[in-house]
Amino acid sequence: MRPTTVRVSEMKDLTRIERIGAHSHIHGLGLNDALEPREVSDGMVGQLAARRAAGLILEIIRQGKIAGRAVLIAGQPGTGKTALAMAMAQALGADTPFTTISASEIFSLEMSKTEALTQAFRQSIGVRIKEESEIIEGEVVEIVIDRPATGAGQRRGKLTLKTTDMETLYELGQKMIESLTREKVQAGDVISIDKATGRITKLGRSYARVKEYDAMGPQTKFISCPEGELQRRKEVVHTVTLHEIDVINSRTQGFLALFSGDTGEIKSEVREQINAKVSEWREERKAELIPGVLFIDEVHMLDIECFSFLNRALESEMAPILIMATNRGITRIRGTNYKSPHGIPIDLLDRLMIITTTPYTETDIAQILRIRSEEESVTLSPDALRILTKIGTEASLRYAIQLITTANLVCRKRKATVVEVSDIKRVYKLFLDETRSAQYLNDFQDEYAFDKLMAEREQQKQAAAPSGEAMQMS
Repeated sequence: MRPTTVRVSEMKDLTRIERIGAHSHIHGLGLNDALEPREVSDGMVGQLAARRAAGLILEIIRQGKIAGRAVLIAGQPGTGKTALAMAMAQALGADTPFTTISASEIFSLEMSKTEALTQAFRQSIGVRIKEESEIIEGEVVEIVIDRPATGAGQRRGKLTLKTTDMETLYELGQKMIESLTREKVQAGDVISIDKATGRITKLGRSYARVKEYDAMGPQTKFISCPEGELQRRKEVVHTVTLHEIDVINSRTQGFLALFSGDTGEIKSEVREQINAKVSEWREERKAELIPGVLFIDEVHMLDIECFSFLNRALESEMAPILIMATNRGITRIRGTNYKSPHGIPIDLLDRLMIITTTPYTETDIAQILRIRSEEESVTLSPDALRILTKIGTEASLRYAIQLITTANLVCRKRKATVVEVSDIKRVYKLFLDETRSAQYLNDFQDEYAFDKLMAEREQQKQAAAPSGEAMQMS
């Protein structure tokens, strides 16, 4: 008899792959309780004055006192303007709406510019709706379900629930029996039943029946038997944005339009009706507005029409806090021939609270590179970090951050775990920064098509051509 061979297949651990974003290491503004910035905290480094100013803005946002105001974050490229906005979003929490758009986005959407801005505005305003619903909450004493002997026909059942003060027997319908079966409810469970929808929620198991369960998983949750009456009223809070209400009320398919993404243009009549309804809810204390934040990056890309719209929209009662960022100095306002600071009209600039960011010091750059390497799970040697800091100071911080991942790939290729100076040197030669790229073009521009010198020579030939023809005529 031949022995049977059992083949055991190798099991590989599957790990979830997470993309590391440019600002995924930022978790907040890094302020203490007195709104004073720490030197390094929550992924933020340096920019102490800008972070303190942003902290004051956040405090006013939480109090809901500057709805309709606007803030401008202005500074040189690579000084952490977008990082500051992302830190504000993290500090506000999930309940406060935060919408991020780039100014150039609104020119590529299949709708008018003002409609795109209006939708962005309404995405940044939350409505906290309060509803009261009747629920039945208690411990299951017994479930009895009678099935017909023939197997056909409707099932009938009875459910006994109790609290510390009372016990009641309920007759079960077909849908309730299916819900109880689906949730695998049994005696000893503490459940909650929503009377309006019939939804059943298992809250846990009763402490009184701990000894009756032989096998329990680590996820088993034990709670006390509810007190008081079985039937009670409970307040339920829903938080939605005004844009979501707009979409649901403007499409025949209702909330399915939220998932399809094809919202299109929404009629002003629909928005007016929704605004009136929300105002009515606020008067009845059924709802409250949550002024969120709309962040527009590269705001100098907007044209004069968009700036005029923003001027008017900020005066509306339904306006969020507007935060804009730009790295331009005195430049032309798009759509006009006039120049203005940051490419923003003077009348809008007058409404803005301006926060400036300053270039990072060498110590700040070293700290940022250290945080980024930890975020990307890369180990840098002290010498490699020193070289990267020098590159970040002389070239740009963004270029130095990009070298971290590429140097780590070279390091892994030689089967090492710590990135050394040799790895940095190799990727530094492979990938050019902006300064070296410009120098390379100046040295070898003759070899490129349509270079500047070729255009100048062509102009010289065209300028000399009439004089040559005149000499031939003579």
